[in-house]
Amino acid sequence: MPTIYGNARSRATRCVWALNELGVDYDRVKLDHVAGENKTPEYLALNPSGKVPTLVDGDVVMSESLAINLYLARKYDNGLWPSSEADRARAEQWTMWAAAEAEPHTVTIAIERMFKPEDARDEAKAKAAEESLAPRLAYIDSYLEGRDHLIGDQFTIADLNVACVLASVLVTDVDLTPCPNLARWLTATATRDACAKAREE
Repeated sequence: MPTIYGNARSRATRCVWALNELGVDYDRVKLDHVAGENKTPEYLALNPSGKVPTLVDGDVVMSESLAINLYLARKYDNGLWPSSEADRARAEQWTMWAAAEAEPHTVTIAIERMFKPEDARDEAKAKAAEESLAPRLAYIDSYLEGRDHLIGDQFTIADLNVACVLASVLVTDVDLTPCPNLARWLTATATRDACAKAREE
């Protein structure tokens, strides 16, 4: 049975969402990185970087939430892992796009508008990140025109991984008015039952 380390305020929630979609039983160790529980000798023996999440699945020990999700979808496939070689490559492409093109900006926006104490927030930084994010959002919005999913006609790990990264824009006052296709897709994806369950946990 896979074990995921990390609490609900960490990227471990991404992996719990994937496990819920896959219908896989798992253990969750609600390790609090804010309290420094990721710096114990026991945890560092699993993940020397001290970051969360960490997956332990038999002899497999992994970090990096989006890579963990690709592994889980591949191993426990129930439709999340695309069937063709080309579509599997596209799933990896979209995952890398989310990590490289979108996440640096979504994280900055979330930190400055949500996670920092109000008196420490820097709206100028948030606005600059939103401006940098805008062409990336326009790109995926254009791609999603006429599509319900990123790959083919069903929900896959590509949708899940990209939505994991972009979902915060729904609660950080990012203007999605110019991106109706993205807003439609992101709302539908981020409100799936498996995602809601992961947040509740």
